[in-house]
Amino acid sequence: MLEVNNFLVSIDSFIGSARWFPFYLLGIGLFFTIYLKFPQIRFFKHAWGVLFDPEKESKEHGAHGETSHFQAMSMALSGTIGTGNIGGVGLAIYLGGPAAIFWMLMTAFMGMTTKFVEVSLSHKYRVDVDDGTVAGGPMYVMDRGLGWKPLAMVFAAAVALSSFGSGSMPQVNNIAQVMRETFDFNEMAVGGVASVLLGFVIIGGITRIAAFASRIVPTMALLYFVGALCVIVSNYENIVPSFISIFTYAFDGSAAVGGFLGATFAFAFNRGVNRGLFSNEAGQGSSAIAHASAITEEPVSEGMVSLLEPFIDTIIICTLTGLVILSSGVWTEKHQNTFQTSDFSIIAGSYTDTLPEDKQALFNHLNFIEGSTIRELTGEITIAAGRMTTTDATILNARSVAEDVMFMKDDQPYTGILSVIDGDLEDRDVVVSGKSLLHSAALTSVAFTKSFLGENGKYIVAFSLALFAFSTAVAWSYYGDRAVTYLFGHAGVLPYRILYVIGFFVASFADTTVIWTFAAITVAFMTIPNVICMFVMRKEVKHMVNDYVEKKLK
Repeated sequence: MLEVNNFLVSIDSFIGSARWFPFYLLGIGLFFTIYLKFPQIRFFKHAWGVLFDPEKESKEHGAHGETSHFQAMSMALSGTIGTGNIGGVGLAIYLGGPAAIFWMLMTAFMGMTTKFVEVSLSHKYRVDVDDGTVAGGPMYVMDRGLGWKPLAMVFAAAVALSSFGSGSMPQVNNIAQVMRETFDFNEMAVGGVASVLLGFVIIGGITRIAAFASRIVPTMALLYFVGALCVIVSNYENIVPSFISIFTYAFDGSAAVGGFLGATFAFAFNRGVNRGLFSNEAGQGSSAIAHASAITEEPVSEGMVSLLEPFIDTIIICTLTGLVILSSGVWTEKHQNTFQTSDFSIIAGSYTDTLPEDKQALFNHLNFIEGSTIRELTGEITIAAGRMTTTDATILNARSVAEDVMFMKDDQPYTGILSVIDGDLEDRDVVVSGKSLLHSAALTSVAFTKSFLGENGKYIVAFSLALFAFSTAVAWSYYGDRAVTYLFGHAGVLPYRILYVIGFFVASFADTTVIWTFAAITVAFMTIPNVICMFVMRKEVKHMVNDYVEKKLK
């Protein structure tokens, strides 16, 4: 299984995780921003008007569809507002420092236009299905708009597979973990309850999914918003310095502060853009599937609504998370935690983060700067009563020099010799813990305790993470549902839904690493053809927008 996962990771490194991928997505957003004369600014006020004017376009006025503008956007937001808003921001800051937040914001600004384009096209080329529902998305644009049926089938297959890897399995795994860590709930029991609730929602189809999303999205966003404000207000003296740090280091990278050893511009840019794209899914084509269900005969009007998504998802919610982490100061502090294999390494030589020359050497190593003199250790280390006695080796965890490190095996302090290969322990049964930087949801959770809420802050993060993850799973079930409808017709929907719920349950307690890695690849197989499709249809998009402006805005 490990060999399969490593093979998939190598493929992903050439596609979704490659350095060219962020430029590919940012490029289409920048192109259409200029080509359509900054629609995210020109139509921003109008978009809010369309969103909250349900009487303007309804079935009574001859429009057809299944959801209101608000329900369609809520469903799309439930798919994008997820673990990325809580854990993704924490990961971006941990990797790139405050500068990463700047690039998340820039990605969201360009993503507003990308969403506007892909949703307008998907709504135009939607179709009526045999069961009386409507179906749309980039696969129908490729098929009906360009005659690219083989590529449309590739996209639809990627959506169906991604619904398991991106929308279902990692979400319930996060829910089960946070409930175990916060409340000591059994993971399988959590998965069982969550699966029953998921089945109840998605078996009811688009109507029940949309009704669920329109209620849960505002509720969970408000809960998180209030909790975040409590932290920010409690650390009000750090608000202005936090904003300054976001913009000061945008083009230079982030300087070393506390346990954070700094990040180059390239590191901050890449991590910020990647986290921004992961958060709002602009260019991926997934949200366009939800928006295709909206009741309107004006495709561009639904595109107007969709451009608000990256604004709400990334510019508002992700910025709030960023300010919580930065203003609380926890991102530069070391906290007690159990080290994960992916964050842990042992390097040859003795280094500290208090000496300038050592900090520079560690900076070069962690940012993959050519000429770095630090090497991963291959050899042996000596452990006595759980403590490393070897003096010419340094333990790194989460891109920081670890402190108060303890080696345990079978719940007892370890004593003996441990073999190290390329920085990793050969004996996987040894558990290592100590103080180091944190990242992802763990970092956000600690930040939420740095206010008058105290330890209660972590419960807000736990509930928010669970709600965000569950709503994402609900939304992605619909995306996969429509992809299966395109590939196999309405007959394939029920088997898909049953399989989706089963996979959701299993992932709550099973190791699904291979599935997640495979999903990262399928996301790229969604994004690459979708971006090509949008660019090829640029003239049609411009004509649609100009026609809408003539009819509605003049």
